[in-house]
Amino acid sequence: MVRGTAGRTIRSAASSRYHRRMGILFGFHAVTVRLKTAPRSVIEVHIDATRRDARMRAFVQRVQEVGATLIESDDARLGKLSGTARHQGVVARVTAPVRSHSLDDTLDEAEVEGRGPVLLLVLDGVTDPHNLGACLRVADGAGAHAVVAPKDHAVGLNATVAKVASGAAESMPYFMVTNLARTLVELKERDIRVVGTAEDAPRSLYDADLSGPLALVLGAEGKGMRQLTARHCDELVRLPMLGAVESLNVSVASGICLYEALRQRIAARR
Repeated sequence: MVRGTAGRTIRSAASSRYHRRMGILFGFHAVTVRLKTAPRSVIEVHIDATRRDARMRAFVQRVQEVGATLIESDDARLGKLSGTARHQGVVARVTAPVRSHSLDDTLDEAEVEGRGPVLLLVLDGVTDPHNLGACLRVADGAGAHAVVAPKDHAVGLNATVAKVASGAAESMPYFMVTNLARTLVELKERDIRVVGTAEDAPRSLYDADLSGPLALVLGAEGKGMRQLTARHCDELVRLPMLGAVESLNVSVASGICLYEALRQRIAARR
């Protein structure tokens, strides 16, 4: 065993034991955000034993401050734990943080908190973890209340999603619903307008009113949203495409739509 600078025990990787229900986060951003938002959920943090740079020293100090177990590991062990070579020398074993139990709970809390009109991002058919991670990140940045996806047609949260999201996987509620069409109906019953995107929509995004309670629905690049999902939208809009390409990555399109909604909300408050 090696003692850390703050008296914490730094164990070798070989001596650690793990609980089956633990999840994995890797990369400085993802793990740092978890340490900040839900420190009790961080059970142990593996670090590259060869790194002694300022960034790693500051990170180690943060881990020691919250009381998580710090374990020095080699690159092979870190790669095995994270499932990737792009772990930045930081891998954490965590338990699930306490979240709202349902989309209804989140919407009820939003009404009580009064953070402005509800803003949701609904993803239909997004199965790539990199795209989901980027969507969570942009949704967090634009102040969305939650991201919603169908259980049978989407990727769930995993270490890759958390890494790409750069911490937004910890702060942005992500709900996978059994029946997306029914969920859209229930959102309308709450007076939340459902606006989807489609390449052949007659109206531009910039001509639509996005200032009120809103659920923006986007499908995967290429296929777009399913027909049933489109039929449950109050309105379909298109993103103007003036160049040679015909479509945008879903995370890019999500950013454009969410920030246009944010722009309109800011303008409405002036």
